Amino acid sequence: MKDFIIIGNKAVNGGKISLNDLPGSAGRMDVLCRCVTSALFISFGMRRDINVWLILKGEPGPSKIVRFNGETMRSLNPDERSSGSLIQKALLIDASDAEKQSTPGVFVRYGNLEQLLQNFSENGRPLFYLKEDGKDVLEMTQTPETAALLENGVYILGDNQGVFEEDEKTIEDANASKISVGPISLLSSQCVTLILNALDRAQANE
Repeated sequence: MKDFIIIGNKAVNGGKISLNDLPGSAGRMDVLCRCVTSALFISFGMRRDINVWLILKGEPGPSKIVRFNGETMRSLNPDERSSGSLIQKALLIDASDAEKQSTPGVFVRYGNLEQLLQNFSENGRPLFYLKEDGKDVLEMTQTPETAALLENGVYILGDNQGVFEEDEKTIEDANASKISVGPISLLSSQCVTLILNALDRAQANE
């Protein structure tokens, strides 16, 4: 299983969102929606071994986590409005500290980055933080030991604003390894695509 955590620094976490204004009034929800598409969709199909965790840190309430699960996903199309609509439905149900399913394959609960990383660490999952000065992911796939870790990895990315200092400290405290897909800052969704492409190539060469 591979997991992608996308931190939405301003993404709204309650009430109605405008599907016509995902970049604006929804707090750059468009960035998160593109990450969902990049992580789950392939040509004429969907990756079933992936979870996408969206941390919505904006207004009006405490942060929520919306999870897209490839294995059980239904009614998702590869466009921003489709994933935005499913996020909207998740935000309209009564959330709690326990995960609730809003639509097939989409789940929501209250939570934050620290809690999420702690859960993964307790389960022995390797954590990877996308950073320009990290280890090259392509080089890592050339070694069987590190390639196996990547295949079962949890990947942490920021949105268009990057990762704020407090979240970066949380990531460092969780002992996440820094990895890179190149020296230039790319869109979060592009980083997701490049990570999966590197893993696809490594698996094809086994």
